Amino acid sequence: MSGIEDIDPEIAALLGDTVPDTSDSETSVDADEFESALPAERGPRDLDDTDDDGDGIPNVDLSVSKFAPVEKFFEDEPNPVFDDPKYYKTCFTGEDESAPRLHQLLTKYLTTQDRNDRSVYRQQIITAYWNFLRSLAPKMGSSKTPLCKKLAMRYGMVLPSLFTPEQKEFFSRAILNNNTGEPILYMDEWLKEVAAGRLTLSVTDEVPMKKRGPGADQQYLQQLKSKNDGKFQSSESLLTSRENERERLEVLVQDKITQLFEHPPVIGLDNHKQPYSDMQRKMFAEINQTFHQLQRVDKELAGYLRELQEAKEIRYSLEAKAAELPEETVNVGVEEILSEMTTVRQMAKMTCGRQGNQFPILSKEFFHNMDKDTGFRENVLRELTWIESIDPNCFCRIHRNIPNRIVPYVLLVPTYGDSGFCWEPFDRFNRITSRGRIVIPMYPRNLKIACLTAVGDLRWQVAKEKASFDWMSDGLTGQYYQYFEGKKMKGDVKQYFIEDYILWMTKEANGTQKLEKEVRAIFWRYLPFPQDRKDELKKRSLVYAELVQRDINRSMSDGY
Repeated sequence: MSGIEDIDPEIAALLGDTVPDTSDSETSVDADEFESALPAERGPRDLDDTDDDGDGIPNVDLSVSKFAPVEKFFEDEPNPVFDDPKYYKTCFTGEDESAPRLHQLLTKYLTTQDRNDRSVYRQQIITAYWNFLRSLAPKMGSSKTPLCKKLAMRYGMVLPSLFTPEQKEFFSRAILNNNTGEPILYMDEWLKEVAAGRLTLSVTDEVPMKKRGPGADQQYLQQLKSKNDGKFQSSESLLTSRENERERLEVLVQDKITQLFEHPPVIGLDNHKQPYSDMQRKMFAEINQTFHQLQRVDKELAGYLRELQEAKEIRYSLEAKAAELPEETVNVGVEEILSEMTTVRQMAKMTCGRQGNQFPILSKEFFHNMDKDTGFRENVLRELTWIESIDPNCFCRIHRNIPNRIVPYVLLVPTYGDSGFCWEPFDRFNRITSRGRIVIPMYPRNLKIACLTAVGDLRWQVAKEKASFDWMSDGLTGQYYQYFEGKKMKGDVKQYFIEDYILWMTKEANGTQKLEKEVRAIFWRYLPFPQDRKDELKKRSLVYAELVQRDINRSMSDGY
């Protein structure tokens, strides 16, 4: 086994000298010796903690129509944090009994020559490492937490000597802070947002215990605020669209009236002007019709304005009530953070699947990704931008016939899994404008496919929630389910959908016909390509030309 059978001298020295050897006993690591290894000050180019008191994630902005281009993927200069000889020791210092337990298992795993023993230790390390991360989790929101502890949470990196110098240099140039303005978060950032109360706990199947402490009031107010924020943002978006429509119609009326007032002189009688022309006479009816449209738009506008004013008053009321509560209730307790950590571990397992590699530590034994296939934030944003360029409505939710583009929270978990997935399509207290949650593994074999599985799952769940009880008969999920049943297929219908979605995005989008005719027609209608791509595809095959013609026929029959 590469790099493990013949343990490298640097690792042996680190395990033997820097950290007390506990491989032959169950004794704990000496806390005093750990304390002496703490660096005097934080390492260079640490994570930016200046936003501890501000919002780490921007609010949903319905006016944004696409991702901003990624200007920089890596730092110009490497961060020397991984060259610190005390990195491993500092990671373990000040933690609970999970730290010596993990150190003990790592020592045995890296020094044993027996393959069966190594397999046993490897399985034990999985549980021990996640227990170690639970010890780290409540500290992710503190500016005093050493960078190495945050990187252990972020990358699964506790021992830099476990990967090659090239890999060490590669990770040292990763951009630490979120400069993208998008809700794409590493695990340490995710828990920091939870601790600050800016990110609610991820929903689980377990029934939450009702809390009667002071924090319950704050939590209840937060739920009301989240629900009201959805109404506020939706009303504001609808109001803006009606204002734009009113402006368009007013310009149209103004142009027609201007044309109506134009009267050329009568030839030979220059002091007299021509009567209305046939074109001008038609404008009377057109202007009258436009005035009726303006009346309708104005009525809708007035309704949305009332809704917006009501939502604004409710917002002020909730903020006033929140200000009356004790300040300490705003912060999330350790119990909630550990609960989220348990959920995150479940998410990590799901990216790998039952048969996947669950080993949680970054090691050259398992890490073989190229720079573009590693799930750094900037690489994931590049893939999501590509997905949205082909499926422009992938992050849209329809409310009152208006699509709202809402980018979900994206959690990057440091696993060797291959599949991303959707954990929540939206917040249960704000179905209109809240962000959903998708999870993407950082070390997959193919990052593009991992992102596609996550977005495909999000597509399915949003459509299913929209159709509600009729999900097997209405909309995207209904049409696909009818196809699934008609073919008498067995298995998970959602998994079949995701696999077809991948083919839709990677093959059909380029004109390569890989899907069944029925599936292609469903996706063409409910997951449409941009118009320019449709126009290009219809030139390549009669199959796509026929689908374009269906679009034309459907648009002509709208309203009948």
